[in-house]
Amino acid sequence: MLQTRFTREFDIEHPIVCGGMTGVGRAELIAAVADAGALGFLSALTQPTPDALDAEIRRTRSMTDRPFGVNVTILPTIRPVPYNEYIQVIIDNKIPIIETAGSNPAPYLPALKAAGIRVVHKAVAVRHSLTAERLGVDALSVDGFECAGHPGEDDVPGLVLIPAVAAKASIPIIASGGFATGKGLVAALALGADAVNMGTRFVATAEAPVHQNVKDQIVANTERDTNLVFRKFRNTARVAKNAISDQIIEIEARENTTFDDIAALASGARGRQSVLTEGNMDDGLWWAGQSQALITEVLTCKQVVETMVADAEELIRSKLVSYFIGSQPASAVSVR
Repeated sequence: MLQTRFTREFDIEHPIVCGGMTGVGRAELIAAVADAGALGFLSALTQPTPDALDAEIRRTRSMTDRPFGVNVTILPTIRPVPYNEYIQVIIDNKIPIIETAGSNPAPYLPALKAAGIRVVHKAVAVRHSLTAERLGVDALSVDGFECAGHPGEDDVPGLVLIPAVAAKASIPIIASGGFATGKGLVAALALGADAVNMGTRFVATAEAPVHQNVKDQIVANTERDTNLVFRKFRNTARVAKNAISDQIIEIEARENTTFDDIAALASGARGRQSVLTEGNMDDGLWWAGQSQALITEVLTCKQVVETMVADAEELIRSKLVSYFIGSQPASAVSVR
């Protein structure tokens, strides 16, 4: 078993995380991730109201007795989101870990800390990571440029970003972006991370609550089958390459276009209904990272986690340790 600072401090069996994913992070998937010994985060804002989140937490607990967390993504919205009410539901349900993303989580930290909830904050830059640490979060989830979702505007890949954060931060680091295999897990640990976060890999699992066409498309796709949209508006997002994301890029390239010109195409509600639910793969935006190139089959969450850990342990034992003659290298990671 791989033990790291993350598994010890967060009391999770394996150093593997399934971060919050809008439309995907629901009870079926997160309970399966938890049962596999990894840490999964329900997506709070997938639920339309705080009461609905309360019901989803209860539904997840009916499916697993292992710990899981809740993701809250804090972003400007057209309709005000009752973030304080969502946070209160998390506190009332005694959720042990919350993942915050988007804007600064500072307004919510006092209440979360008072409730004994550990906070993981997602960051896409060294400077953002250090700010979050100063605010008092308990761990960082660091997104390299390869990730699905919003990688920021600096375009720094994980191979550079993760060790750059690790060199300056003193709290546990979860490496995110481009991870799907045991080799990637070992690489992340070598770069100074304490765990890996995977989104795309967990979408391509039997338990993920999305249409089978989505899972099959991830398996068929390569590292070149993503697009970067919203660059013109400094809100870069990595999504799957399809007719809609191609069209958005073409519109963005025109002079004098605004977000209003792509709003209907970029609608999250459209993507969740038409693609994730109905399986119409070219009729909406959907999130996917470059790790698609490493995903060759749809597995259960248990198979994904167990295979990753077994492959990582074998790699450490049979290959990496053999590079050292006469002594075992000191490491923050133990294999037992």
